[in-house]
This record gives sequence, structure tokens and C-alpha cells, in this order.
Amino acid sequence: MSAVQFKSELTDEIKVSAAAAEQLLAITNNEEGVNGIRIFVSGGGCSGMTYGMTFVDRPSEFDAVFVKDDVSIYIDAVALGFLEGVEIDYQTEGLNQSFVFKNVFANSGSSGGSCGGCGSAGGG
Repeated sequence: MSAVQFKSELTDEIKVSAAAAEQLLAITNNEEGVNGIRIFVSGGGCSGMTYGMTFVDRPSEFDAVFVKDDVSIYIDAVALGFLEGVEIDYQTEGLNQSFVFKNVFANSGSSGGSCGGCGSAGGG
């Protein structure tokens, strides 16, 4: 039986803006037991895939680890292929603040834009 090979390293094709890195560092420094952020993709939504972020205390054996300005970002090997070309930014619009994934799923064949019922993937 041959082993399944997953992509296990991040490239310069995944970018984190200075604003996003600053917010991620603040989050990881203020939450006890949090050593990084995991970015994941899952099925669902009108584009077929959605993205998300969660706190983690350590990477799994399948995670690629990306360190940006002292913040550890973990992305599992499956999600990594869908996130190539993405830029993670942090934006403030009025009272709303959020992380924005720009150019999400550019390589997956989906639109990466927005749809009327489910919001925006930040295709901007």
C-alpha cells in the first residue's frame, strides 16, 4: 500500500497582511492555551466550499505550518490546495471588523465571489 502524499508546505502564494497578522497575534496572545490559528475549508455554501478559522493549541500531523510575524497559522494538507493564491486581510468598515479572505478558491474552479444568500468570500 502506498502512502498518500499531501502538499505540506506553504508558499509565498498565501499572504497575510500586516493588519491581519497584528490581529492574529493579539488573539493568540490573549487566549490561554492558544498557540496558533487553523484555517480550514469545508463543503457547503453556493460555491461548494467555505472557509473558516479556529484557535488551536498545536498542529495536527497533517498540518502545514506558516509563521507570520510570530503567529503560527496551521492549514491541513487538503485545505492548502484550495487556499493557494489567497490573501488574508483584516478590515474595519464602520463598527464591523472581520478577517477577509481575498481570491478564495481561485484554483478550485468556483467563482470565489459572492452570492445573494450566503455573503461574500471576499473575492475582491
